[in-house]
Amino acid sequence: MRRDLPYALGGLALGVLLLANSALAPDAAPVRAVDVGLILVMAVALAACRRYPVVALVAVSGAMLALHVRVHPGVSAAFPVLGAVYVSAWRGHRAAAALASLVFLGGFLARDASVAPADRPGQLIVERTSLLLGWFVAANVAGLVARQRRAYLEQVEQRAIEAERTREEMALRRAGEERLRIARDLHDSLTHSISVIKVQAGIAVHLARKHGEEPSATLLAIQEASGAAMRELRTTLDVLRSPTDGDPVGLGRVDELAERTRAAGVPVRVTVTGRPRALPAEVDQAGYRVVQEALTNVARHAGPATAQIHVEYAPAQLTVSVADDGSASPVRPMTPGVGLQGMRERVTGLGGTLRAAARDDGGFAVRATFPLDGST
Repeated sequence: MRRDLPYALGGLALGVLLLANSALAPDAAPVRAVDVGLILVMAVALAACRRYPVVALVAVSGAMLALHVRVHPGVSAAFPVLGAVYVSAWRGHRAAAALASLVFLGGFLARDASVAPADRPGQLIVERTSLLLGWFVAANVAGLVARQRRAYLEQVEQRAIEAERTREEMALRRAGEERLRIARDLHDSLTHSISVIKVQAGIAVHLARKHGEEPSATLLAIQEASGAAMRELRTTLDVLRSPTDGDPVGLGRVDELAERTRAAGVPVRVTVTGRPRALPAEVDQAGYRVVQEALTNVARHAGPATAQIHVEYAPAQLTVSVADDGSASPVRPMTPGVGLQGMRERVTGLGGTLRAAARDDGGFAVRATFPLDGST
């Protein structure tokens, strides 16, 4: 309806112009109720001109031709017809626009010839013919030009959309090729090494038990960690080789992480507060990776220490923290490694915040906060 408003206002303005011109023209006949009805028909037809251009063109041409014959308001009767002709040509109805132009011009000039002064009828007809013919030719040509321009803009827009789609397809194809390359490199470099570690640890455990000895906790931890690493590596390779996500890890497997860390000799306690609920997959996986990297750092750098994992579910955020009571101290500055940098990138990429620093009372703490939709 808003797009039809300019047409309705245009019809109203032309109706006022016709009534004023009919009242002021010296050779115009008195305006009667029928003539006002013809002007209203013109205004309503112009209001619907965008939706029904041919019907509006016929109604406007007939109403204005009848008004010209009855009242003779002058060339102002041609203005609404010119607008309807332009819209019809613009919407692609070229034949209807040309035919309506010829019919209206013929009727208009025939009425002028019948009332022309006897001393100069030829001069008046030539003047009116030249003026109106130029206007109607211009209206038809302008409508065709506007239609061609709109078609050109639509074609340019379609080409831009096609180019964008092609770029996206190329980017996806290149990303897929890169994923396959990374998968091959990971398979060639890591899978073999981890498999050797797992096999050697398994052989050592088997030989120890064969000789009646209980395998050490460290050896069992190596066997368990290598098996878990192989499983995660296979999952990662499956994800890299497939455009769809595999079965990602999440906070539901934090207890497994804690158990493997305990097997490596680091006591771990897990605390969950709030009401656990389903999380976005990327947040769930990022929280798991934060805990995993933090526990790895505890096992590598903290020395004899215990670790505390705390997962807090709140309506608007998720908080994951890992703290230890190891040898880290705020007095000795620490240079962030690749693990902490990757952890920070993972958290901030989801709009969260990460704080990793030594504790005042000794040890190290990692705290990650992820924003959540409160309605989840």
